[in-house]
Amino acid sequence: MRRIIVLSMITLDGVMQAPGGPKEDTSGGFKFGGWVAPYSDDVYGKVVQEELKPADYLLGRKTFEIWADYWPEHGEIWPGINEGTKYVFSKNLKKSDPIVTGWENSVVIKKVADIKKVKNSKGPDIQVWGSSELVQLLLKNDLVDELRLKIHPLTLGKGKKLFGNGTIPAAFELIESIVTTSGVIIASYKRSGKVRTGTIGA
Repeated sequence: MRRIIVLSMITLDGVMQAPGGPKEDTSGGFKFGGWVAPYSDDVYGKVVQEELKPADYLLGRKTFEIWADYWPEHGEIWPGINEGTKYVFSKNLKKSDPIVTGWENSVVIKKVADIKKVKNSKGPDIQVWGSSELVQLLLKNDLVDELRLKIHPLTLGKGKKLFGNGTIPAAFELIESIVTTSGVIIASYKRSGKVRTGTIGA
């Protein structure tokens, strides 16, 4: 079985929209694209480089379209991104669409059952970047094995969020953490069973 790993840059209030640049995703009138840039440092950079090692990828349609417009011509920045299999979760895209056929190793999947089939197959870990609606679907169906979060010290109020109303109760275990010089908390959590409750001091 392959692990599904969600990698996300988020704000203190859980916004994950358009971290990379002003024009990345302006949907909903979002005006703060590129909010990650001011927090970059050597520690942050080393973590990102480690995350860019070869893998397979599971992406929502919007993230896939953004990536397909950029990465085929910039693969030297991210070794392996073009060679890795890109599973795009979309009810509307077809495997014959030019955006799919134009980016090597891209596969369209349409159902949660398809995700489970990929997860149960042999192969490398599957990384999920961006794709807020897809991440919420994965969390709703308990398909996330690990969360790798970069929590930035700011709030934005509006924007696409990492967690939605469909997230199920679930416990996670902190397996690694570091704080950058700019105050970003980089933490990895693995799925660890059911939520436990109790009384403080009892």
